[in-house]
Amino acid sequence: MTLMQRLNPMGPLQLLGRSLMLPIAVLPIAGLLLRLGQPDLLDISFIAEAGKAIFDNLALVFAVGVAVGLADDNNGAAGLAGMIGYLVMTAVLGAIDPDINMGVLAGIISGCIAGLWYNRCKNIRLPDYLAFFAGRRFIPIVTGLTALALGWLFGWVWPPIQHGIDQLGQWMIGSGSAGLFVYGLLNRLLVVTGLHHVLNSLVWFVFGHYDGATGDLNRFFAGDPEAGRFMAGFFPVMMFGLPAAALAMYHAAHRDQRARVGGMLLSLALTAFLTGITEPIEFTFMFLAPVLYAIHAVLTGLSMVVMGLLDVKLGFTFSAGAFDYALSYGLSTNGWMLIPVGALYALLYYGIFRWAIVRFDLGTPGREEAAAAASAASGEASPGERGPAFVAALGGAGNLASVGACTTRLRLVLHDSEQIDEPTLKQLGSRGIMRLGEGHLQVVLGPIADGVADEMRQTLERDGHQPEAPTARQPGDPGEQTTAESDEAAAPALDEATRDRWLSALGGRQNLRDVSAVALTRLRLEVADESTLDREALSQLGVRGEQALAAGRLHLIVGDGAARLASALAGTA
Repeated sequence: MTLMQRLNPMGPLQLLGRSLMLPIAVLPIAGLLLRLGQPDLLDISFIAEAGKAIFDNLALVFAVGVAVGLADDNNGAAGLAGMIGYLVMTAVLGAIDPDINMGVLAGIISGCIAGLWYNRCKNIRLPDYLAFFAGRRFIPIVTGLTALALGWLFGWVWPPIQHGIDQLGQWMIGSGSAGLFVYGLLNRLLVVTGLHHVLNSLVWFVFGHYDGATGDLNRFFAGDPEAGRFMAGFFPVMMFGLPAAALAMYHAAHRDQRARVGGMLLSLALTAFLTGITEPIEFTFMFLAPVLYAIHAVLTGLSMVVMGLLDVKLGFTFSAGAFDYALSYGLSTNGWMLIPVGALYALLYYGIFRWAIVRFDLGTPGREEAAAAASAASGEASPGERGPAFVAALGGAGNLASVGACTTRLRLVLHDSEQIDEPTLKQLGSRGIMRLGEGHLQVVLGPIADGVADEMRQTLERDGHQPEAPTARQPGDPGEQTTAESDEAAAPALDEATRDRWLSALGGRQNLRDVSAVALTRLRLEVADESTLDREALSQLGVRGEQALAAGRLHLIVGDGAARLASALAGTA
């Protein structure tokens, strides 16, 4: 985790929200197997047991998935450590108090421990007689020891915490319409920050108990007749309301622009209807019309209330789309009521959106300024070209400190968020951009986000091995690199005291084998022994992040003074 991420108080929660997407991604196949194997469908017990196995071990799945998601390079060693941590923690808890049930939270905590230890110690060096346990092999060991200590601690402090969580869950479950409305409202409002995943994890996997299963989602598929109320209300909004909003945007578009935006809006509407992925639609109006989005959040809360009053109980393993509706219908209560409620919501959304867009002249798709429309009309990059194109539009490789993704968004940390080229990002397929402060940026792309993030990381990896590449130049700004270099040349030389502080933090003159500047903002170092680096001192000297390349080789992100600093240190190497 970079220094910039640590400075942003929202950063850790956003990172956790992103990491939760990896284990959640296995739920659709688990739900499919569990449902198909039931007596009223295929009646094949081993298929049902295959799906049940995933739900029965969901905490372990979260331990592995969260650890891998938090690890800087998504390495499997973090996942192994997460599993070790979970097994140790649950064993210790069981020995202290068999009645303690942390459920999925134990898996999430174990995954967080493993991911954080991995990022901190993946390159650790040990004495020669312990060298076998150095590096990534050290992570499961230190995670297990940490889980041992936390297991002992939670064994004594968790019972009152568990009681508090149970009370909160009982309030939401037992408060009827009020609890349903609050949950539906907060679920949509938190989409802006990405923290809705954290709220959902509590409601779907923690609150409530039934025959060993916890959470509304788990209890629904375990056969709890009272489960499904905290999922049913999403179906009218996602399957009917937001697709109707997309139709309203199409009808409100200028006539000469309808052909251009029709295909895009149709794909967004179908995605929401079939799969329940709604963020691409929501980001077309979230920032253009915040009041409209607030109304959407209120309507979601009201949908939860209406479905609750009608005693409708529905479930899903991924989201509230047609696929999940069909699969869970056999377990539902009054599932047919979705059709009339959904039709009403379609009319409601269409009317509100059509009126608001025309009345307030909102810049929804097809109503943008001519320049923006022309930019969007030029098309999106093909899969093989997306990585370099997105890296360039985000200010170049030197501007990217961290690249990640959740289901529908790129989650980025930038050195300078003012360097991004928003028209180009829109041309590449962006549905919205969120600036969260301290360089944190989210780009809404839809389901392709994770693939784009992978291609961007591959591009950055290639650039890291080609330091001569001018990666900091923005499109349409050919003189940027020359200007930056001339500014550095004009800057005063590094004073001797500061240079000595750098040498000390880098393990001394004898530890530094080679140093050069990369992509205007990074030092590329080759050192004899990485364990002698004083990372706290480097942070005080202005290092914003570190990227390991190979044994003894790494990048330090230092900002615009990289070339001057490299020149001062090069003579000592």
